[in-house]
Amino acid sequence: MPRPDDFADAIPAMTTWRQDFHRHPELGFEELRTGARVAEMLRGWGIEVTEGIARTGLVGTLRGTRAGNRCIGLRADMDALAMTESTGLPYASTTPGRMHACGHDGHTAMLLGAAQWLAAHRDRFAGTVQLVFQPAEESLGGARAMAEEGLFERFPMEAIYGLHNLPGLPMGTVAVPKGAVLASSDTWEVTFRGIGTHGAKPHLGRDATLAAAQFITAIQAIAAREVDPLGTAVVSVGHMAAGDAAAPNVIPATVFLRGTARALEETVRTHLETRLAAIAHAVAGLHRLEATPRYIRRLAPTVNHAAQAAVMVAAATGTAEAVRDDHPPITAGEDFSEFLARRPGAYAWLGTGDPAHPEGWHHNPHFDFPDAALAHGAAFWCSLVEAELG
Repeated sequence: MPRPDDFADAIPAMTTWRQDFHRHPELGFEELRTGARVAEMLRGWGIEVTEGIARTGLVGTLRGTRAGNRCIGLRADMDALAMTESTGLPYASTTPGRMHACGHDGHTAMLLGAAQWLAAHRDRFAGTVQLVFQPAEESLGGARAMAEEGLFERFPMEAIYGLHNLPGLPMGTVAVPKGAVLASSDTWEVTFRGIGTHGAKPHLGRDATLAAAQFITAIQAIAAREVDPLGTAVVSVGHMAAGDAAAPNVIPATVFLRGTARALEETVRTHLETRLAAIAHAVAGLHRLEATPRYIRRLAPTVNHAAQAAVMVAAATGTAEAVRDDHPPITAGEDFSEFLARRPGAYAWLGTGDPAHPEGWHHNPHFDFPDAALAHGAAFWCSLVEAELG
């Protein structure tokens, strides 16, 4: 199987591509420049390209020369985040308020490196590889949009695979979790409506602020006392809005709360939804005011299919620096779950070592994908193709 050393000659080009994408980050459904560059390169290697899927997504269709009818998909996400970069790198973002803080520039470059190698070695696999370059992974629903526009009907795939960089995991290590990989990622909201009053005369009103405070403490019991200690649940408050800083002597009539809920299992996810609403109404009743809860289901848990996870482990065993099949789940969310709900597949982590900067973790203004990982990722993708289609 291909190893990172086989990509030594391609590393300078992959590095150039990655740093170019990093310099020109684009938000979800705005990846026009990125998509155009990807399509241009794929066509230059003789790969059939279909653009405009979910607005800015595209698929490259690569066929092996050996006899075979099986089709698999490999996915890379292309979008950046709405953040201001603080790395000071020579290839830092040139777009204010935009940066590749999650490594999608690296994901795109790695899949391009694999595409170039596979296009030059079509005799090493039978069947078809669908190279899926997805827009809008960062909370905007790019995977669902691609699926709803007929991704799997237009580009047949018997299985689909995803790969994401993971700081802190040793460089070149591939980790393929068994079962759950990432949590659901949902948003909840509650509005408490009471009666506003003078801060010196609380008895004349109905204090929505006090109710909100009690709600915030009460919901922590969901994970602490209602979910199996061996399970996973997270409920966090991310936003509060009430009153006016210029009027500290006024008890506001309305308080708005917004937060996130995470779970690794659908049953726990449903429990979180039910209990958040029940506690909101119970607290409101206690304080003689009204509560309007709302739960927005965004991303389902990302759960690997056993057969495809085993294929990833087998492919990594032939090319990675180290392989792990026991990596614990992470409570971040991923819309690759939309693909896994429709087709068998699996999702793996690619170790990128300890960050060069103490704050260089995902979604941090100091984050930068290490170019040393590019060859490892490209080699793994090619090994996976040979494991599936060889």
